[in-house]
Amino acid sequence: MSNSYTQIHIQFVFAVKYRAALINNEWKERLHQYITGIFQENKHKMLQINSMPDHIHIFIGMRPHQSIFSLIQNVKTESSKWIKDQKFCNQPFAWQEGYGAFSYSKNQVPDVVRYVKNQPEHHKKMTFLDEYRKLLTLFDIEWDERCIFKELE
Repeated sequence: MSNSYTQIHIQFVFAVKYRAALINNEWKERLHQYITGIFQENKHKMLQINSMPDHIHIFIGMRPHQSIFSLIQNVKTESSKWIKDQKFCNQPFAWQEGYGAFSYSKNQVPDVVRYVKNQPEHHKKMTFLDEYRKLLTLFDIEWDERCIFKELE
């Protein structure tokens, strides 16, 4: 175990494959608990998690002993396997390739926690795609519209 006490505040955002509305209110809290457990097993601190039927927001205090890529690959793989094992969906469940990872300073933590908690309110006014484009723009991240989210072929 490292003696590092660094914590980086990161919001992850990723969608269900093809942005299908597969995350059901009946089991989404169990999904949040399962995903929280994955982060805790990896020694990161869950600050807030919330999902809509087609995407998820996860805000954590991340320890620097693990790469963002390996952490999110682990979360996506394990959670989609768990959803399948629980038979929550009558169609195949998978997360979209890719994700957004947005970092925040300590003084922004309360605002981001509130933002993630209030996802249903935000999405009364803004679609997920518009929200995601807004985050990419706010963080000055260049993107190719064709590569953000794959459409059903």
